[in-house]
Amino acid sequence: MAFDGFVISNLKQELSDCLIDGRINKIYQPEKDEIHLLIKNKRQNFRLLLSASASLPLIYLTGKQKSNPMTAPNFCMLLRKYIQNGRILKIEQPGMERILMISIEHTDELGDLCIKKLVIELMGKHSNLIFIDNEGRIIDSIKHISAQISSVREVLPGRNYILPPAQDKISITELSGFEMFQNRISQFSLPLTKALYSSFQGISPVMARELLFNAGLAPDKTADSLSEEEMTALYKVTTDLASLVCDGRFSPCIYYREKEPVEFSSFPLKVCEQSEKETDRKDFDSISQVLEAYYAEKEALTRIRQKSSDLRRIITTALERTQKKYDLQLKQLKDTTKREKYKIYGEMLHTYGYSIEKGAKSLTCTNYYNNEEITIPLNPDLDPMENAKNFFARYNKLKRTYEALTELTVETKSQLLHLESILTALDIATLESDLIEIREELMEYGYLKRRGSKKGKNGRPAKSKPLHYISSDGFHMYVGKNNYQNDELSFKFANGKDMWFHAKGIAGSHVIVRLETADDLPDSTYEEAGRLAAFYSKGRNAPKVEIDYTRRKNLKKPPASKPGFVIYHTNYSMVSEPDISGIEEL
Repeated sequence: MAFDGFVISNLKQELSDCLIDGRINKIYQPEKDEIHLLIKNKRQNFRLLLSASASLPLIYLTGKQKSNPMTAPNFCMLLRKYIQNGRILKIEQPGMERILMISIEHTDELGDLCIKKLVIELMGKHSNLIFIDNEGRIIDSIKHISAQISSVREVLPGRNYILPPAQDKISITELSGFEMFQNRISQFSLPLTKALYSSFQGISPVMARELLFNAGLAPDKTADSLSEEEMTALYKVTTDLASLVCDGRFSPCIYYREKEPVEFSSFPLKVCEQSEKETDRKDFDSISQVLEAYYAEKEALTRIRQKSSDLRRIITTALERTQKKYDLQLKQLKDTTKREKYKIYGEMLHTYGYSIEKGAKSLTCTNYYNNEEITIPLNPDLDPMENAKNFFARYNKLKRTYEALTELTVETKSQLLHLESILTALDIATLESDLIEIREELMEYGYLKRRGSKKGKNGRPAKSKPLHYISSDGFHMYVGKNNYQNDELSFKFANGKDMWFHAKGIAGSHVIVRLETADDLPDSTYEEAGRLAAFYSKGRNAPKVEIDYTRRKNLKKPPASKPGFVIYHTNYSMVSEPDISGIEEL
């Protein structure tokens, strides 16, 4: 979700509470379009990040710092000259625009008090960071916008600062009554969602859908077709939202789907909570925490997906080749089923060959194994014993092929399962250390050439940690994220009486539930562990997954078997949904 006016209003409130009367201690510019202000206030240090990046404009309080260039850029030096040691007087938001203005008091060269403003405009590719004096003239900006670039307004030193065009929108906090609201909405013969964000400042498409959901209206209904009752319902939810903004009653949160952040907001979004796709809401104390967590997690997931793309291609290619090889082996194995027929032909010729006339093309006789009549094709150029010899030769060849293919198909099936388990591990990888372990496994089994890998201090590949959950009954549950972790969890970490869960017959994670002092698990913990095993398996997109579970002591690791592979002969089974919502992760 992009920044909307409500998030900016939430930020204005938070920054005002934390930074008003604070002094700017240090100023940095780690990126060409990003400024960091270190502010001391209320016996605390705050780091304010202001980014005018075209792809990701941001402003929030952060505890993280970036490395800075050896020589400060010109814009950074200008800010240091004027506002370093300056005091923050106020933070303003024009209407519900995506703009914040920070007023800063400082002393000039003569010791007189002066006021400057630092304006951040969060408007996608048009984002900017502008420094203006008390008379509204631009001193400088992090991006210079000339008349050749924009015909709407110039952003250049010496020009008067003017706000971006409001596009005939007003803030919902400025609504003076139902009639005004009705007139603005009804002027558009557009779907309601678009009519809302075209009429009012700061309303994003997501917030427009939220308002319509709360009013019980369909998003595709046109604004000019609303009845009086429907218009009243929409007006009420809009003014209720305006009241929350005016009173500063924000509830910042992030919505997750399968552990991936999908939306953030300054208010709970019922339209997300009631969507067909399951989402989980996580509440935060501040909007800065929301923004930092949301974009950090988004960036991490994007980075992991980019870095895993080459591994995914290697695994997918190997899977396709192995599957083709396996299908061919099964076809060849099926062809060997006729070997017994050739053996019988040879034996029948040894028994009845004396009765065959020279040049005969077939022999019809009784098969003494089942007393049924059988017709044996013959080569008329060969005598009966030579024909029998040919049949025995074909039988022996097919028999050797059968014996070889029986072993090969088992080995190829094992390779398929191994590759599927690696692909499943790649699907749930969230850290670079997870990718390192997957890459190491691919190199160990020859799917990837070894050209050196990232090592830990002991010379081994850097290890990632298994996922750790706690059940509603307080039992600790651990999930292996790859085959190495599965082996370590099951054979080094778990005790004999601990419970082990795994998706039946498909690739997936080992789930270990520690019993510690208990003798058995409550039903709810069995159910939650089964859901974990279903979700972290190849069947995570299926409606139901069959799960095997047993005591850890019943597991065995066959000699020379691949990592993550175990056998067991004593187990129970259950059917679980691959849904882990509500299970607490530690």
